[in-house]
Amino acid sequence: MDDIDRKILSELQMNARLTLTELADRVGISLSPCHRRVHALEQSGVIQEYRTLLNREKLGMTFPVIVFVTLRAGDQASVLQFEKAVTGIPEIISAQRLFGDPDYILQVLTRDIQSFQRLYDERLSSLESVQRLTSTLVMKNLFHDKPLSL
Repeated sequence: MDDIDRKILSELQMNARLTLTELADRVGISLSPCHRRVHALEQSGVIQEYRTLLNREKLGMTFPVIVFVTLRAGDQASVLQFEKAVTGIPEIISAQRLFGDPDYILQVLTRDIQSFQRLYDERLSSLESVQRLTSTLVMKNLFHDKPLSL
């Protein structure tokens, strides 16, 4: 990967809807090499996918919560069971497995406190492998989905 590839990636992180012509102009190369480079970045997996960021507030998704999860046991079956279960819960927008305690951190986004309470009571606390849930309300989002520094 060279400086031109990094420029291409930076531009696409800021606006993935750029046409190849616009992208080529912004990085200072002609259309054909730009197309080849973008295709190579896609094929190599450096560019995984193209997405659209939605305005959470305009969609009424204004109640972000961080949930820390400690499992009853750390065996493979418990871990896999938990991970499969949370993957199927659409309100969980991010999940990371951690070293140490707690075992997981979940980023949850719901419409309001009542929606979160239902999710907590009906889905999260009923997961067999969960020993403890600790929730923290988000005061303010400083940024999310920040572009990678290349």
